[in-house]
Amino acid sequence: MAGTDHRRLPASGGPVIVLVAPQLGENIGTAVRAMYNCGLTELRLVRPRDGWPNPKAVATASGADIVLAGARLFDSVAEAVADLRHVYATTARDRFMVKRVLTPREGAAEMRRFMAAGEGCGILFGPERTGLVNDDVALADTVLSVPLNPAFSSLNLAQAVLLVAYEWFAAGDATPPEQLPTGHSTPATKEELLRFFGHFEEELDRSGFLRSEDKRPGMIRNLRNLFQRANPTAQELRTLHGVITAFVGPRRREDASPAAKAPARPRKRTAVKI
Repeated sequence: MAGTDHRRLPASGGPVIVLVAPQLGENIGTAVRAMYNCGLTELRLVRPRDGWPNPKAVATASGADIVLAGARLFDSVAEAVADLRHVYATTARDRFMVKRVLTPREGAAEMRRFMAAGEGCGILFGPERTGLVNDDVALADTVLSVPLNPAFSSLNLAQAVLLVAYEWFAAGDATPPEQLPTGHSTPATKEELLRFFGHFEEELDRSGFLRSEDKRPGMIRNLRNLFQRANPTAQELRTLHGVITAFVGPRRREDASPAAKAPARPRKRTAVKI
């Protein structure tokens, strides 16, 4: 999906992404693209098979040049994580080690707390063909395991990076759970709602819709609840006022016309010959 807007400030920072023995330059490039989608900018590479820098990584990173430009190269995982306080290893296999296992969502919330306290975090990803070896996993404090179809949980490198990076990004998202109405009108105040209810109910009384006294209170409550759930804007209420006026206007003119007030003429009967 196209969604690049260079006018906006990019998100940056986050935990370090450590790619261990990545195979193809394309694997690195697509993983870098996934990182930058979620505002992660620090990349460390351990023994990339096809060397570094790699032009194919640049091509598949699709413009995430800031991540590629800052990538650092290491000979071992131990060197790559030496300055970090908390290290997470991504794996789908049981390694028969006594390790904490978290989902990416749980891990993201934990990393947010650690990094807010100034404690560096990193996430290890192994090569697509084999994943991390046990010696690499042993250097991690925690295992991140993505809950997927147990019969088919294989992910490529970019997919794994994106899933974990997205949970990190979402954990810090400040978007309110429910968006306020957009446009030039603001949500209606209770005063404006009550004014509309008065207009609406007056016309319902006039039309005879609320003629049943025992049912009237319940019907009014139901109608008021309906409009309150809709959370209308001030402009929408003005439109509804106009709709009500338009509906009742012709009827009032007909009721006030001389023809409406004059008694109906008796119809002359015509004999029917058989």
